[in-house]
Amino acid sequence: MTNQTAPFWDRAARSYAARPVSNPEAYAITLERTQAYLHADDKVLELGAGTSSTAITLAPHVAEYTASDISSEMVRIGREKAEAAGVANLSIVTGELGDAALGQGPFDAVLAFNLLHLCPDPGAEAVKAHAILKPGGYFITKSACLGTGLFRALWPLIAAMRLVGKAPPVRFLSRAGLERMIREAGFEIVETGDYPTRPPSRFIVARKAPS
Repeated sequence: MTNQTAPFWDRAARSYAARPVSNPEAYAITLERTQAYLHADDKVLELGAGTSSTAITLAPHVAEYTASDISSEMVRIGREKAEAAGVANLSIVTGELGDAALGQGPFDAVLAFNLLHLCPDPGAEAVKAHAILKPGGYFITKSACLGTGLFRALWPLIAAMRLVGKAPPVRFLSRAGLERMIREAGFEIVETGDYPTRPPSRFIVARKAPS
């Protein structure tokens, strides 16, 4: 995802916020497994946080949580939700990795859910995440992996939807390819899973080597 796609997400923000979670069971597992790696004194950064539903859920379990998104409208809605929820340690900002608004780190964990398949270069995003993590910190992601099997047949449909402004650019990643990019960024992968399995949404916990 880049700032070039921000207008698409600005337009989609209100309907995105109103849409229920498509697979509550898979989402609950994602939250449970993510929380297992977070601690009460952690400083956490979430990328592509949308309207910050996940951030509002996880922030009370850590010391400091920054949720970011390239869409100013997503951020505006997220701030409204966070204020209503009374989450005091959550900062919601507009921007992407490398922008000053996200802070300089280092962070104990960087989270990116449903994001990397929307980025032009997921490997570069992993490299940037590695740079702002503390030694021993975690890069925790979940990404649609539609680059294998029958799911590749979705490419013409998504291409057609993009032409009429109904879909953003999507990379058709494979599980193996995505994991290779993350390893090449310098991480050790310590946990994986598919939540849900169809279409596969690959959950990856990657650790930066301790100093």
